[in-house]
Amino acid sequence: MVAAANLVEVAALVGDTARATMLAALMGGQSLTGTELAFLARISRPTASEHLAKLVDARLLAVTRKRRFAYYRIASPLVAQMLESLKTVAAIEVPPRHQPRSAADEAQRFARTCYDHIAGTVGVAIADALSAGGHVVLSDDGGELTDSGAQLLARFGATLVPKANNRRIYCRPCLDWSERRYHIAGFVGAEICRCCLERGWLTRMRDTRALRLTPSGRRGLSDTFGVALGEDARPSILRRA
Repeated sequence: MVAAANLVEVAALVGDTARATMLAALMGGQSLTGTELAFLARISRPTASEHLAKLVDARLLAVTRKRRFAYYRIASPLVAQMLESLKTVAAIEVPPRHQPRSAADEAQRFARTCYDHIAGTVGVAIADALSAGGHVVLSDDGGELTDSGAQLLARFGATLVPKANNRRIYCRPCLDWSERRYHIAGFVGAEICRCCLERGWLTRMRDTRALRLTPSGRRGLSDTFGVALGEDARPSILRRA
């Protein structure tokens, strides 16, 4: 009964439109202030504070206070995985409502952060290339980084040894809600994302989870992973990856 009650509580919290909007904004992996989240949810700052307090109490969000600002973030990778799974179910299983796609929608479908890893066309293309090269193994049962994959990512600059207190899954497949195929999540996925951002291959777009692929990123993905993104944004795999 306790588990059922907790499920009802979590569902009610996530099911509110304003709270769902704020949670979705935080799935970009960055910490945001209450003011920023209120703006994105189109609600007043006091109303946002009430919603955020409930999410923190339920341990869906964590908050860090610096001087007079409070910064909110997704509490854990497990919470992020739950939210992305809900998004996937909503996109794949629930009958779609007709709604024209906007430029912002298309940008997210091309490349976005899924908490702390890369999703969308670009994320799936990286996963496909690494799988085709025998560098990762992704299946419904889980994910594995092979020895050749570890060597490739180490040359790329990824830190592949988690800290002692890191409990997250090392490498796992994450079903992409827009591509409906796997991208790479877990510790390995987070490292790929971190390196791409630090190299300037991908840059964050304002007030959205969308990522912009830079010209150097287009070249780098081709040279490093064997991902060729044509002008029509459709990926192909170069077998040298």
